[in-house]
Amino acid sequence: MTTKRPAVLFVCVKNGGKSQMAAALMRHHAGDAVEVHSAGTRPGSSINAQSVEAIAEVGADMSSAVPKPVTPELLRGVDQVIVIGGEAVIEPVEGMTAPVTTWHTDEPSKRGIEGMERMRLVRDDIDTRVRALLTDLTQASN
Repeated sequence: MTTKRPAVLFVCVKNGGKSQMAAALMRHHAGDAVEVHSAGTRPGSSINAQSVEAIAEVGADMSSAVPKPVTPELLRGVDQVIVIGGEAVIEPVEGMTAPVTTWHTDEPSKRGIEGMERMRLVRDDIDTRVRALLTDLTQASN
């Protein structure tokens, strides 16, 4: 019997920063144990350079990532949808079984923290959440 590996979709509006960071961190920690996707509700044209740099600092890689749109096929094909931040909205589609969870992540800019310092704090908050999710996903499939 082969166990299907859990599939997770990380979503934000532009798919250029936080959702890509979460996907890169999940791939980094989970290896092949989890199928990882990221997408945006209104994808931007490029990846946030500071996000790439902050992720590289912890040994993960999102340098080749490209913003992609959320599609009904993607929503139907995953076990969990994680929306990062309060701006992106996922409307359930027919045939979709995945629960949608919203992560209201730390936003250091509200405290006057900008630049790489801000990005590292965002990364670390997302990393903590990704590690907890990975534990949940891998325990559920055992």
